[in-house]
Amino acid sequence: MQLSAIRVSLGLLGLALVAGGWMVWQGAGPDATPVLPAPAANRSEPFVRSMQDTVPDGDLQAMQAAQTAGASGTLAYGELKRLFDYYLSAVGEQSIAAISQHVRSELERRLPALQAQKAQRLFALYIEFKRELIELDSQPELAGNGVQAIRRRMLAMQDVRARYFSNDETQGMFGFDDAYDMDAVARLEISQNPALSALQKQQQLAALDAAMPAALLREREASHVVVRVEQQAQELRSRGASEDDIYRMRAKEFDPQAAARLADVDREEAVWKGRIARYLDERSKLLRSKANATESERQASLVQLQQSAFTEEERPRLLAYE
Repeated sequence: MQLSAIRVSLGLLGLALVAGGWMVWQGAGPDATPVLPAPAANRSEPFVRSMQDTVPDGDLQAMQAAQTAGASGTLAYGELKRLFDYYLSAVGEQSIAAISQHVRSELERRLPALQAQKAQRLFALYIEFKRELIELDSQPELAGNGVQAIRRRMLAMQDVRARYFSNDETQGMFGFDDAYDMDAVARLEISQNPALSALQKQQQLAALDAAMPAALLREREASHVVVRVEQQAQELRSRGASEDDIYRMRAKEFDPQAAARLADVDREEAVWKGRIARYLDERSKLLRSKANATESERQASLVQLQQSAFTEEERPRLLAYE
């Protein structure tokens, strides 16, 4: 089986869900001067350090293969969005302008001229859409973690999206995520409904299961398999098994690409733990150096440290380590 994307339940709990903080996005308009990374010594050099040993998302080769009608054919919007999100995750390590220039270069290099032009237009719209989502985050009527607040955020996000993308673009880029989020909200509404008995909740959840589209069903089943296999991987590690042994175990359940991707996840987790260790060390040094400062000064320095080392999407995770 192929490994599906594993989602954290209800990503809509955080409205913006964009790589990079408010100040980073706000200060990098379309005419901003790019702050480009140093030239790579070879093509295998990652765009930013955190992308070491990763492969860009978005299968543009498959996209081209599907374009049998020629360069004027419909773009594979889902593959493009995955590519956009991969590079936008570098915000915090690179400026929006630098990322935009890199993505434009990648599209020009990997797509026919007319397709590249259309994809670049879509990327420009996607960035503006992300910027506007951040502004939504400041609206008090959208605050809260209750199911009604989540639904309001979802509808507000969809309203913003409709101003930027056509129906085909919206369906291709966001259709699966919308279906996933709507299913998750429906389940949350059932679980939080005090008027329902335990049996009624069970029945209504079973009805959602029965009506679940095939793609969502495959996603859920794949997630369950991944959880089981990763439990086996942790057990093997506790017994001293090598990473090669764990890869072979995973390869029995998944195709080789999926097993390799899980190995990438292991490496990414190791990189994350290293970043956390460096952050905590810097945090301790900062607090010692600011021992006589006011609380507001210490907090401002901590925020600056966090913003320099982590994206907006990553920073909420720091609470678990402090």
